[in-house]
Amino acid sequence: MLKKNRLFTPGPTPLLPPAQVAMAAANVHHRTGDFKALLLKTLSDLQTFIGTNHDVLLLSCSGTGAMEASVANLTKAGDKVLVLSAGRFGERWRDLTQTYGCQVELASAPYGQSVALEAVRQRLGVDGNGFRCLYMQATESSTGVRHDVEGVARLVRQANANGGEVLFVVDAITGLGTTRFDVDGWGVDIIIGGSQKALMIPPGLAYLSVSERAWKRMDEPHSPAYYFDLRKERKSAAKGETAYTPAIALVAALAAALDFIAQSAGGDLAAGREALIQTAEISAAMTRAAAQALGLQLYASIPANALTAIVPPKNLDSGLIVKEFRERFDAVVANGQGEMRGKMFRIAHLGYYDYLDAIGIVGAMELVLARVSPAPVELGAGLRAAQECYARMTTPATTCIA
Repeated sequence: MLKKNRLFTPGPTPLLPPAQVAMAAANVHHRTGDFKALLLKTLSDLQTFIGTNHDVLLLSCSGTGAMEASVANLTKAGDKVLVLSAGRFGERWRDLTQTYGCQVELASAPYGQSVALEAVRQRLGVDGNGFRCLYMQATESSTGVRHDVEGVARLVRQANANGGEVLFVVDAITGLGTTRFDVDGWGVDIIIGGSQKALMIPPGLAYLSVSERAWKRMDEPHSPAYYFDLRKERKSAAKGETAYTPAIALVAALAAALDFIAQSAGGDLAAGREALIQTAEISAAMTRAAAQALGLQLYASIPANALTAIVPPKNLDSGLIVKEFRERFDAVVANGQGEMRGKMFRIAHLGYYDYLDAIGIVGAMELVLARVSPAPVELGAGLRAAQECYARMTTPATTCIA
């Protein structure tokens, strides 16, 4: 049979066709009025997409570049920082802050778990315990776990109300467009997103909103930064420019993606963002319901909307499942990372993704498991559970059990 390559990975995600067209047509110089107008509109739209009144900057790099910028611009060697870590990307915060010479303390949890608020409370103490920044993920995409950003934000506000000076930085690279945030209301000082996730374009752009508290911190001595000097980018962005040569075609694609999201809700970008989040939410619930109906366990204790991490049947390496998805259906799902490799497979539900994609991957999962699993598989059990879940979640005032 004919096969169509499909990505079900938590980044890169399937590309939006109008964004691909915009990239192909992006024959513009970055120091012209045309690009200036494009960039200013895109930055304004990103404010709406994030849901903030804070300045938003766009960097030509992966999300890790924006993570590094939030360390270099807010800290100096010797500063005390708190990192929440329960997976490979929490460990990236740990490594970044250590690279810049910070005194790093961890509030951690085992893989598959979410960091407990009580562990955060104990480390912050009453007045922030001298921490200059708190760094965390919204979604730990290596494990499929969702962290409690709102709860941590509340603890940071309480500490700062008692004299603390803790800046709150959130990696929401996989969270934006899949999870609801009140960035300004919760007091998030920097929130980071990436182009290759819910915004449906290739890797290569990172975006972040920056609070006034964070800008004031940058007036204090901090680690050196050149390419990732956020104050330099802020001055350029105010003029509709970037400090250095931007990824022009990706900016054009991003503008097209934001227009697409707005058009999906009659031109209302905030409503379109909500529809995007709801799609991820429903698709994730469908996938979880299907996996459980097939007798599989979820890896994450508190599953995220962006992806579902699934434990393979006993004595089966998840790499065989990933391989069978690719060979039989040309569908790309993700294996576990690092020491989790072979212990889970991850199916994403973010970006250019809809009900039919969710149903298709569940149907493929049944046939893959029937081929490689030592346990019997009831074909149709996962599909039925997913369909029933969708029906319940799209009927007012109901939800799925999973």
